[in-house]
Amino acid sequence: MTYMDRELAEHYDGDKPEEIMWEGRFITAKKRGRWEFVSRARGIHAAVILAVDDEDHVILVDQYRVPLGKHCIELPAGLVGDHDEHVGEDPSIAAARELEEETGYHAGHMENLGEFFSSPGMVSESFTLFRAHDLVKVGEGGGVDSEDIVVHRVPLSGIDQAIADWREQGYAIDVKMLMLLAAKLLG
Repeated sequence: MTYMDRELAEHYDGDKPEEIMWEGRFITAKKRGRWEFVSRARGIHAAVILAVDDEDHVILVDQYRVPLGKHCIELPAGLVGDHDEHVGEDPSIAAARELEEETGYHAGHMENLGEFFSSPGMVSESFTLFRAHDLVKVGEGGGVDSEDIVVHRVPLSGIDQAIADWREQGYAIDVKMLMLLAAKLLG
């Protein structure tokens, strides 16, 4: 650790011990010094899937998110290791399973694009981003149990208008959707 890293860590409570304030089945509220944050419990992490078919349509999901109090447009995603039968599962296997459960698309190959952090000031959770290749529609999707997921197949060339339309209709838009808008935002 460099001098600057040590100075920053000390200033921002990075050297303080981590305390568990509350722990549930899926999340844990923690404190380090004055800093409060949330993490996934039991080593669970997430897999997010960027699925673009051969006709340049991106596969998106829409589902009600309780913390937001409304529907949210998102890339397909799921938790890795959240059920006993999936503990220790390879994230690419979980990503393929979640893609098929949520969207009805089977991926011939999953490419690992790396680990990312979506809200590092409040949540320590990371997700692994996968690119799904060789998509084949094998079912309706919709998720499992009470997920009630709606699948959208949207042309990449019209993604900015689709997002604007959803936003106007009152949908929440997941931050990961920014990667689909990046070229137009920076253009």
